[in-house]
Amino acid sequence: VQLVESGGGLVQAGGSLRVSCAASGRTFGTWTMGWFRQAPESDREFVAGISWSGGATNYADSVKGRFTISRDNAKNTVYLQMNSLRPEDTAVYYCAAAYRPLSELTTHPDYWGQGTQVTVSS
Repeated sequence: VQLVESGGGLVQAGGSLRVSCAASGRTFGTWTMGWFRQAPESDREFVAGISWSGGATNYADSVKGRFTISRDNAKNTVYLQMNSLRPEDTAVYYCAAAYRPLSELTTHPDYWGQGTQVTVSS
């Protein structure tokens, strides 16, 4: 599985941004997908996850109500819509895939993308 993120950039606080992750492979529809992020001098942290069907999602408390994860299995793509962005959301955002239940994605992702930088200015 190869994951390629896109859509990062610079945005002002309060603004919105959508990042995308295109996945290779014919079995995309069977993978749990998610987003993580890593700020400078910080550990990588879970942001959001979505089940293979899109029927279940979960979010870190810090982004609940502001971020929305979705997927299009026909396009092998997962999205993260980020609204009401804050300077503390600044980080490299990584797409992740796991061939396991959504509940295990936060600790056992199997594949990573290369990351895309999101910078929120105050």
